[in-house]
Amino acid sequence: MPEINKKTLQRLFLFVCGAIVLYWLLHETDRVKGVIATISNIFAPFVFGGVLAFILNVPMRAIENGLLRNVKKDALKRVIAVVLTLLALLLVISLVFWLLIPQIIATVNSLVPNLSAFLTKAEAWVMDFLGENPQLLAWVEKNTTLDEISWAAMAEKAVSVLGNSLSAILGGAVSAIGSIFSGVFNAVIAIVFSVYCLFQKETLARQGRKLAYAFLKEKTADNIVKILRLTNTSFSNFLSGQCVEVCILGGMYAVGMSILRMPYIPLISVVIALTAFIPIVGAWTGCIVGAFLIFVKDPMLAIVFVAMFLVIQLIENNMIYPRVVGNSVGLSGMWVLVAITIGGELMGISGMFLMIPLVSVVYTIVRESTNKKLTTLPIDSEKLQPQPPELRSKFKEKRETKKKARILKRLAKANTEETK
Repeated sequence: MPEINKKTLQRLFLFVCGAIVLYWLLHETDRVKGVIATISNIFAPFVFGGVLAFILNVPMRAIENGLLRNVKKDALKRVIAVVLTLLALLLVISLVFWLLIPQIIATVNSLVPNLSAFLTKAEAWVMDFLGENPQLLAWVEKNTTLDEISWAAMAEKAVSVLGNSLSAILGGAVSAIGSIFSGVFNAVIAIVFSVYCLFQKETLARQGRKLAYAFLKEKTADNIVKILRLTNTSFSNFLSGQCVEVCILGGMYAVGMSILRMPYIPLISVVIALTAFIPIVGAWTGCIVGAFLIFVKDPMLAIVFVAMFLVIQLIENNMIYPRVVGNSVGLSGMWVLVAITIGGELMGISGMFLMIPLVSVVYTIVRESTNKKLTTLPIDSEKLQPQPPELRSKFKEKRETKKKARILKRLAKANTEETK
């Protein structure tokens, strides 16, 4: 009988523990979901704060390297950079609200009379249509006879539903208030945590590297650090490119709507620009909102707006977005489209936003690994050119054959003319 050593016992223990955990996961799905939900609620503000710190680090790094490059003291530079970054964020949010709120108020004030007039026109159109179709009018009158409606039964049912729903409404209101307070509390924690992360980002990075090199092999730790740095670069470039693309798109809609003399230009342009942070498909939300607002005022102008939207989206999706965002993350337009499609199918809107930089990281790693592998193989560099030598020779033979055929055809034509 072979002797069981300590390493074998450890593997056996880990296998048994893994089997127990797997059995629990498969047979206690409700408890597992509850545990996962609890853990998610606990760590949600910290995850959100980390994401916010990562996003704010992009402008903060630009401020440190550009505006504050002459400040010698690192601590003072970091404090000023964090304050300026937060002020810039508040300025952007205030500017958006400054543009949106007056436009929303003006839109609502002008929409109410337009909506009333629109409903009046719609009612008149329906009555004219029914008058021109007496059979349809007879069917409507037959199936909507007011004498057959039991108003007492409807009132009794309404009172019953209202009584049964009162407790649910009160409970929902209390729950909503609790959710609001919880959301505000989590938001405050997330913001404070993000500020701490911005102040101590170098320390956090150094601590992470220490953990990796302490508990992993050096080569594995090197690869992890390399991938994380590449991911940071890709996501930062993606955010920068996305901001530039959003500004370009909002400006294009503002100019196009001004040329076509459309209403609600600031409101619709800002809404489309904000929703365009969701790659490729986000602007369609702004299109729906804009088309509805314009449709209430002028249905034909709404059709023109949709046509303009389709033209601008065609230009943006095929020319601007792949070049601005794709070049910023090192991907061609084809791979940007592939990343968006895969991300949308797997994780919806968040997948569209995350998949582009992730595909950029994978693309860069595969490219570097492939080039490194090719340097160790005895392969002729001619075979790795855009057109291999075998294909070039074949194309050259075809061109020479066609050239000879054209020459022979011209000679035959010339001989025929001389004979005549």
